[in-house]
Amino acid sequence: MKQNVKIKKLRENAVCPSYQSASAAGADLYAALDSAITVEKGQTVFVPTGIAMEIPEGFVGLVYARSGLACKKGLAPANKVGVIDSDYRGEIMVALYNHSSERVQVLSGERIAQIVLTPYLTAEFEECNELSDTARGEGGFGSTGK
Repeated sequence: MKQNVKIKKLRENAVCPSYQSASAAGADLYAALDSAITVEKGQTVFVPTGIAMEIPEGFVGLVYARSGLACKKGLAPANKVGVIDSDYRGEIMVALYNHSSERVQVLSGERIAQIVLTPYLTAEFEECNELSDTARGEGGFGSTGK
């Protein structure tokens, strides 16, 4: 299923998100930098993408790590999954955290994360005194496995 999403370039060197294969769920986000930046070990740096997007109402943009960057260089979003709401129109920034034991350089135009656009439901929360019973009940944190 295809969904049109408007992209506004905020920086001259910005690159529109792109899918790397026909069935990819995530579109790559690219760094839009004036010059390379260095992320020290254990440091978080906000990396601009140079784009804003008009995510359709009823959808959310979820920003995930790129497996190659995370596994090979140790850079991944600091908040694990970034949430971009459909009413946000500012520049998309990626907070990259360096999990490695050495400094890592990020270059302008480098793929730094991926965004997955997905529909969501908004709940109408209703306070009650009882919840329905299930076989699992209150078991959590590994209670279903050994």
